Amino acid sequence: MLAKNKAREANYDGLIGPTHNYGGLSTGNLASAKNKGLIASPCAAALQGLQKMKLMADFGLVQGVLPPQARPNIPELRQMGFSGSDVDVLNNAWRVNPVLVRNMSSASSMWSANAATVSPSADCADSRLHLTPANLSTMLHRSTEHEQTGRALRAAFPSAIVHDALPMQSTYSDEGAANHVRLCADQGEAGVELFVYGRDALAGAPDTKFPSRQTLQASHIIATRHQLSSERTVFAKQAAKVIDAGAFHNDVVCVGARQCLFYHENAFEDTARTLEEISKAADGLFTPQFVEVSNEEVPIKDAISAYLFNSMLVQLPGQERLTLIAPTETQDNPHTKTYCDKLVSGNGPIGEVKYVDVRQSMRNGGGPACLRLRVVLTDTELAAANPKMLLDDMLFAQLSTWINKHYREDMAPDDLGDPKLMHESFTALDALTSIMGLGSDFYPFQRT
Repeated sequence: MLAKNKAREANYDGLIGPTHNYGGLSTGNLASAKNKGLIASPCAAALQGLQKMKLMADFGLVQGVLPPQARPNIPELRQMGFSGSDVDVLNNAWRVNPVLVRNMSSASSMWSANAATVSPSADCADSRLHLTPANLSTMLHRSTEHEQTGRALRAAFPSAIVHDALPMQSTYSDEGAANHVRLCADQGEAGVELFVYGRDALAGAPDTKFPSRQTLQASHIIATRHQLSSERTVFAKQAAKVIDAGAFHNDVVCVGARQCLFYHENAFEDTARTLEEISKAADGLFTPQFVEVSNEEVPIKDAISAYLFNSMLVQLPGQERLTLIAPTETQDNPHTKTYCDKLVSGNGPIGEVKYVDVRQSMRNGGGPACLRLRVVLTDTELAAANPKMLLDDMLFAQLSTWINKHYREDMAPDDLGDPKLMHESFTALDALTSIMGLGSDFYPFQRT
């Protein structure tokens, strides 16, 4: 393992793509189902996400940007038997199976918490930064993302080890960092990695009505790939009842940073055992700080609808205590707002709550934490990162102009069958590759 080394936690947010819509494709995601068919605003969504990134950068945090994926996914439609020009493929697929086209047009790569599982070099036996793109095999609309995600991560982190996604099989269902928490005393020191799974794929039938998207087997393989210490790695089962309540990922009921684990009392199947194993794994490194929110204070229904835990828990420069970056829905909900006021009035590890407007994403079931992938980078790794994918005032201005030029104000699910939208989307992404230094062959449509 590495000795103490200077490192910083970077947030790489997914830039919301031109086909952002409310398709209601995500089974078990209550917000997605509730808002299915509503009119979305891709332009407003992308600007909201970009503004959140700018806020983090202005706070002094390292903020990166991951590009949207090309949608509609024409290569995938071709594999399904549709042929001809891109317009022919889209028109024929829409005529035969519009639901399929909606799945192949989803802008869900915006939620980069599902892009990959990340282990910093301080935790890995080879002292290298490791990333494994999530296969997202449970949901059709997300299962086609991993190959292009790998290209984006390799472009962002050329010095890192970016593995291939796990096999596309239900035993190895993997949803990335949304089911992973890292705790540590210092970002440059070895920490404890917590993997939260919904089911053991080899132990019989699932015990939930909604899909349990992360398997124990997937988590085990990733820990092995990343060369993590078994003594510093914890595997915990997410409670079946919170999955069925709408917590389709662990980060809907739990978030952690530095020594602090902030979670709902119903988050884990066996909370006492989970906390005991974390404490044991942290022995000699740090003393964990557990902040449990009771169901009496915040009923699980409110925790999920307001996304209290799908917030970013960060340490701002110059601050001793952590800051919770929560969605405005948390502020609007009486239970979660009252709890947040009480939380910061005490002397616990979380000292401040800031609220951000990401309503377009929230209506599809993705809060501030869904939109970002946390990557701990040493000074050397940060210096090697693609500078054109790191947000500064210039990139913020360029992306703002780009969004306003290329994105539609309104989007209905049936608009996804419009070849004009495909042309607009591909034209926008072609321009984006120059802005972000991705090369002229980054997207499949550029390579054909």
